[in-house]
Amino acid sequence: MTRYLTTASIITLLLVLMPTRSAAHEIPSDVRVQMFVKPEGQRLRVLLRVPLKSIIETEWPQRAPGLLDLSQADRPMRNGAMTRIADELTFLEGDRRLDAPRIAAITASLPSDLSFDSYEQALAHVTGPRPPDNTEFVISQGLMDVLFEYDILSDRSAFSIHPDFMRLGVTVMTVLRFLPPDRPERAFSIHNDPGLVRLDPRWFQAASRFTVEGFFHILDGIDHLLFLFCLIIPFRRLRSLVLIVTSFTAAHSITLIASAYDMAPGALWFPPLVETLIATSIVYMALENIVSPGLQRRWIITFAFGLVHGFGFSFALRESLQFAGSHLLTSLLSFNLGVEIGQLLVLIVLVPAIGLVFRFIDERIGTILMSAFVAHTGWHWLVERYAAFRRYPITLPVLDAAFYAALLRWMMLLVIVAGVAWLIFGVFGARSAPKREEAQT
Repeated sequence: MTRYLTTASIITLLLVLMPTRSAAHEIPSDVRVQMFVKPEGQRLRVLLRVPLKSIIETEWPQRAPGLLDLSQADRPMRNGAMTRIADELTFLEGDRRLDAPRIAAITASLPSDLSFDSYEQALAHVTGPRPPDNTEFVISQGLMDVLFEYDILSDRSAFSIHPDFMRLGVTVMTVLRFLPPDRPERAFSIHNDPGLVRLDPRWFQAASRFTVEGFFHILDGIDHLLFLFCLIIPFRRLRSLVLIVTSFTAAHSITLIASAYDMAPGALWFPPLVETLIATSIVYMALENIVSPGLQRRWIITFAFGLVHGFGFSFALRESLQFAGSHLLTSLLSFNLGVEIGQLLVLIVLVPAIGLVFRFIDERIGTILMSAFVAHTGWHWLVERYAAFRRYPITLPVLDAAFYAALLRWMMLLVIVAGVAWLIFGVFGARSAPKREEAQT
């Protein structure tokens, strides 16, 4: 009996102690990593700053509870830098993966240190004198700075990076600054694990990346898909959809490119306004299907709502444009190409599917039922998004030089929109007018 009581007591004691030990090594929730990448001759220098608390599974030497013993911290920091950072950091020179780096310098830093504001200051800090051993250094608040050096063939090579720092925190923000020897500095803000990032992509690499991104964006965007679904419900032939989809494509291309070139309002109320108008476009198109769908009128409505959807695309694309390098226009056109490929795939699937449904139920009843379902969903989005939009006050603009510059950009955009609309409705529309009634079903 005594043996069982002793065993139970040991188990209970272990259960009590285990949470305390796990909590001491719990992975942080939000981690910010700062990084400079600079090719120099035949070496790639990488400066990193990470919170000391993110180097978990390391027993830090303490001179008092919670205080780091700096006199004995060098070896644990080097081990942590290699196992928690270098092992998760991949560099490519062209298509060749670089060998493991060496640690050229490492130091602990107080949270008040601002040396990572520039590469020169950070390099001088990491390679300079270390803090005195008697510095009161709180482990949970401290930072670790490390200088890695990789062997490379040339500092003019094309470099890529895969910073998989997810072992450092639940969410990780990596602020990376790339300093090539003969080109302007590039800045990146990378969330969690971005996959392979090309620091200075070629045009075809940027085009490939953004084509894929545009393709998957349209497939993931349920509101854009519902709008497209509303467009094709009354028209089951691809020929009758060509001009409708063309007007939508042209319109959203204009506003997407304009937004990327800073021609869209930067006010906080603008994104929720666009999201509200996208929901409005879905409700309107669904109600029009129920009441009286018309091919000629639909071109105009589709073009107008396409302008709104283009701004919606730009919000999703805004963060990714940092990976375009110097190929902004190529990336935008490639993103549009990916969107169109995705739309074409949706049309190829949905048009026959809707035709199959209409074999079993009356076409008019089927159109009303499907459109009513879409209108119901769109109405809920409209109410929610309008409530979010109302939280942002709309103030009158200040009549200064910036306002008139923005006004001029908007006037240029309106001219472009009018020209494209005339091209679609005036030229292409006139040529296809005799076939419209034939194509409509």
